[in-house]
Amino acid sequence: MRPNVIVVLTDQQRWDTVGPLTPNLDRMARHGTQATVAITPQPVCAPARAALQTGRYPTTTGVHRNGRVLPPEERTLAHHFGAAGYATGYLGKWHLAGAEPVPEEQRGGYRSWLGANALEHTSDAYRTIVFDEAGDPVLLPGYRSDALVDAAIRFVADHHDEPFFLFLSLLEPHHQNEVDNYPAPDGYEERYQGAWLPPDLAALGGTAHRHLGGYLGQVKRLDEGLGRLLDALRSLGLLEETIVAYTSDHGNHFKTRNAEYKRSCHDASLRVPLALRGPGFDGGGAIARPVSTLDLPPTLLAAAGLPVPEEMQGRSFLPLLRDARADWPEEVFFQVSESEVGRGIRTSRWKYYAVAEDADPWDDPAAGRYREQALYDLESDPYELVNLAGHPSHDGVAAGLRERLARRIAEAEGAAPEIEPAAARPAPHQAMTDPEVRLRGPKPVRIGHQRP
Repeated sequence: MRPNVIVVLTDQQRWDTVGPLTPNLDRMARHGTQATVAITPQPVCAPARAALQTGRYPTTTGVHRNGRVLPPEERTLAHHFGAAGYATGYLGKWHLAGAEPVPEEQRGGYRSWLGANALEHTSDAYRTIVFDEAGDPVLLPGYRSDALVDAAIRFVADHHDEPFFLFLSLLEPHHQNEVDNYPAPDGYEERYQGAWLPPDLAALGGTAHRHLGGYLGQVKRLDEGLGRLLDALRSLGLLEETIVAYTSDHGNHFKTRNAEYKRSCHDASLRVPLALRGPGFDGGGAIARPVSTLDLPPTLLAAAGLPVPEEMQGRSFLPLLRDARADWPEEVFFQVSESEVGRGIRTSRWKYYAVAEDADPWDDPAAGRYREQALYDLESDPYELVNLAGHPSHDGVAAGLRERLARRIAEAEGAAPEIEPAAARPAPHQAMTDPEVRLRGPKPVRIGHQRP
């Protein structure tokens, strides 16, 4: 019997919100499978969502920025699960259409529909307006994430006697656009205002001092909703036969890296939670090697026993559950649009990033020439506060990463660009860059007077 599948997608959730604040997600990660370094292929809404639906890079689907429509010929998870006899449903924010309400032909093949293209514009915290299959508006009562979780529980109850694939797309912890604020449920912001700041936010300023309380309050309520959804599956006898995947489209740097919240090369924008439970994932442990959320669609299909289409550019990470040394790329490739046309890779230790300085960030999906802009040593600088690009001490590291980035761009986009090194600048500290020297360590030094 094939498992049911539920994807829970949040919007703009940082990777480092998982833990004591989120006991349900933390429990799911510990008892199931957690990708500890999960990277979005594009740190902005529509491109990331197109990738999650298709397993293809944003430049491949044509959704390289917000405002682009997912082409009707693109095959989504709904098409693949639907063809295998699954009931398919979509709830919440879509952001891949050209109109509101979303026309049927732009719903990515989902049969059951209760959503909005831009939920942040059709709703606020306590007034959730979505549209049904007929395009009629529906007011869902309660706090926004609660209202959508309630709808998900109703979908599960209605389809408990057949295999189903449900995509639950929540807006929180995204800001409410028109007021630039993070409206948490009553009493939740007060719980977390003045809480611990991640080191990047503490060092770089931004708006976290105003917004983190509401943001964390939203995350807390999301976790409570996840717990209610899991409880509903348990009460219906479906928990052990349902795969539940939890992730986000991108993170949030709270206006520390540019004038808004994402669209940068930093882990605050790129790194997201990713945890799975259910058949094939329970007891899987932690995947320490970097993976992309582009890999989630083929992973879910493979876990359900369905073929992974050749056109998908992601790959199933199920082999990593069985063998941590399985064949797997050492780096994750990502694209950046709208703020700039950028390309980068993220390994366990290094972040390397280049920007097309002459490209139009809105209109140009790609470029033929990039310049190195950022290099971070994540082992010693996990919050990316010291940019090593252009420092002579790291020329060798940069050269190797530059070659790997060019190869990954060619594989993903079909053309190999030129990547120019960053202009040289003084190093903030001396570093040994020869890997053999790092492994051997320095030559022993005689201390004090010793007899020959």
